[in-house]
Amino acid sequence: MSGKILITGSEGLVGSALRRKLESSEFEVCGLDIRAGHSEAGDVRDPIDVRNAMWGCVGVVHLAAVSRVVWGERDPDLCWKTNVEGFRNVLEAADQLAIKPWVVFASSREVYGQPERLPADEDTPLRPVNVYARSKVAGEQLIAGARDRGLRACVIRLSNVYGSTQDHLDRVVPAFARAALLGQPLRIDGCDHTFDFTHISDVVQGIAALVELLDRGVAPPPPIHFVSGVPTTLGHLAKLAIDIAQSGSTVTHAPPRNFDVAKFHGCPGRAESLLGWSPRTSLRQGLTALINDFSTMYKQHAAKEAS
Repeated sequence: MSGKILITGSEGLVGSALRRKLESSEFEVCGLDIRAGHSEAGDVRDPIDVRNAMWGCVGVVHLAAVSRVVWGERDPDLCWKTNVEGFRNVLEAADQLAIKPWVVFASSREVYGQPERLPADEDTPLRPVNVYARSKVAGEQLIAGARDRGLRACVIRLSNVYGSTQDHLDRVVPAFARAALLGQPLRIDGCDHTFDFTHISDVVQGIAALVELLDRGVAPPPPIHFVSGVPTTLGHLAKLAIDIAQSGSTVTHAPPRNFDVAKFHGCPGRAESLLGWSPRTSLRQGLTALINDFSTMYKQHAAKEAS
C-alpha cells in the first residue's frame, strides 16, 4: 500500500467521491474540511490545521475552495482568503516537511474567461473575468512557484462537474434535474450559454489516474483538463431534463449573469495521451442517473414520513 494521501475539501462533491475511489484502490486517505464535524475538521485558512492534517502524507489533492462563481462575487474577500491564501498554506506546509508530498491543485475552466477559439486546450491563454477565476489563476501561479522550488506539483482544470443529489441544489444540473422531476418551472439564465458538463465518475477516474502516476514517482505533468469535450447549451440541458423526467415543467427565461462566461467546451486530448483517460458518461446517461437518484431519495423520504 502507498503512503497516506490528504484530500482538502474532502466533504465536497469531488472530494467525497474521490475519497471513495482512492480507498477502493487501497490508498490510505485522510481529509480536511470545515464541514467534516470530526477529527478531520479544519480550515485551510488556518496554517496549523493544514500542517496537522498533512503530517505523514505523501501526496495532497487540494480541492478546498469557495467553489462557485456566484459565491466569489458575493464575498470576494472570503474567496481570495480561502482559494489563494488557504492554498498558500498548503504549499508552505508541504515545503516544510522533510519528505515533501506531491500536490495536485484543482483549478477551473473559468481561468480562460471567454476563449477566442473552442474547444479550448490547456495552452489557451488565461483571461479570467470574475473573482473566482482570478483566484484560480493565482493558485496556478503559486503552483508554478512551488515547482520552481522543486515541489512535485501540478494543475487539473475541471468544468461543471455534476452527478450527485448531495450537490448544491441551486447548481444548474441538479436544479434542472430536481425541478423537472417535481414538475416545477426551470429558470434559464442565458438560454444559449454553452457549458462542458462532466460527470463526477469520469472526473474522479481521471484524478485517480493522476494520483497513481504521481505515486509511482513520475514527474508531474503540465496542466490537464478533465472535461467531456461536448458543448451543451442551457436550453438543451433544460429540454433534456424535462424529456428524461417525462415532466410537464415549463421553462422561464432570464438574461445571463454579467460575470458568467458565455461559451465553453474543452479538449480532453492531453488527459487521454498522458493518462489514458477519456470521458465515458454522456450527459443523457448522467442526467438520467441523477434524476433517478432524486426520485429514489424522495420516495424514501415519503415512506419514512408515512411510517
